[in-house]
Amino acid sequence: MLQHHKFDSLGGADHGWLNAKHHFSFASYHDPKKMSFGELLVINDDRIAPHTGFDTHPHRDMEIITYVRRGAITHKDSRGNKGRTTAGNVQVMSAGTGIMHSEYNHEDEEANIFQIWIMPRSKGIEPSWDTAEFPREPVGDTLPLLVSGDGSAPLQINQDARIFAGTLAKGDRLKHAITGQAYLLVSEGKVTVNGKAATKGDGVAMSGESHANLAADSDAEILIIEVPGKQRAR
Repeated sequence: MLQHHKFDSLGGADHGWLNAKHHFSFASYHDPKKMSFGELLVINDDRIAPHTGFDTHPHRDMEIITYVRRGAITHKDSRGNKGRTTAGNVQVMSAGTGIMHSEYNHEDEEANIFQIWIMPRSKGIEPSWDTAEFPREPVGDTLPLLVSGDGSAPLQINQDARIFAGTLAKGDRLKHAITGQAYLLVSEGKVTVNGKAATKGDGVAMSGESHANLAADSDAEILIIEVPGKQRAR
């Protein structure tokens, strides 16, 4: 089953310095039909004005992944981690027993990010943060694995989840095998997903699908987030 969530139908709020669109209920936006997707709780499509950002704030027992689509984001946390993540690259944070952090756009241009929250597999782990750079060339017939919980990806999280991402050239086609259930994000361009056309900013939830058959209708960038069904962190 596919559910197509068009960008224009997403909830959200414009705070001036932050223009946010929410794929699921978040903060003041509440839709009882869009509370989560298995262990995937949050996908925010955030546009952050230059020289602004999220002041220091706490998190606990949450896996937080930030995919930078445009510009750059600078992270600083209470564990001494610091880093600047640029467009096309990813940072991950396991909040575990508790961590304070800030995320700022120190650049002269607007930043655009996907921020993704996934429930952890286990509570009370040691907090951690990491970032990695990824190639920007078209992927061909295989999407690179960026994030996982089993040691098979450059970035690790505390959950049996996987995040794939890559750039497709117009006309490219690929067949991606799905483990569990998957939520596809169109970061740029236009793609057809199992016969359904989707465009920049859209999300496509896929349940009970063994594969995502993708066709790039233009040059495009996509993410596929695979998560298990809802379970309680131990």
